[in-house]
Amino acid sequence: MINLNLKSITLSFFAAVLLFIFGIHARADEDQGGIKVTQIVKTTQEWDGSPLPPYPSKNPEITILSYEIAPGTRLPMHKHPVINAGVMLQGKLTVITKEGKQLVLNPGDSIVELVNKWHYGVNQGSEPVKLIMFYVGEVGTPLVIKEAN
Repeated sequence: MINLNLKSITLSFFAAVLLFIFGIHARADEDQGGIKVTQIVKTTQEWDGSPLPPYPSKNPEITILSYEIAPGTRLPMHKHPVINAGVMLQGKLTVITKEGKQLVLNPGDSIVELVNKWHYGVNQGSEPVKLIMFYVGEVGTPLVIKEAN
């Protein structure tokens, strides 16, 4: 069940994405006649500092997913062949690369995910992790590839 806060955060983030896509630029936290726009993240880099790859040139596809990860859950090692970013709503998630780099996410934190780099996440907290992720890919391209065992 989606609560009002989740809807509000999702709509706010999606509105910011649409404003960017259609070329309407606003300063962070600017009040524009009853509409407050707060920039959550603006970057050209993945969370490990690597530059983002180019956007697809053919048949772009945007996917928005809501995740809930139970306490104690470790996600499988995986990689994303598409650019994706998200916002943590609840809980504490640690993202770890195959090389051992770590990022800890808390409620309100944003993430610009790694593209084509093996990593996994783990909820080491006592409450479910809830996050919204936005994927920008190309029609027919998977969002996630799991490492073969």
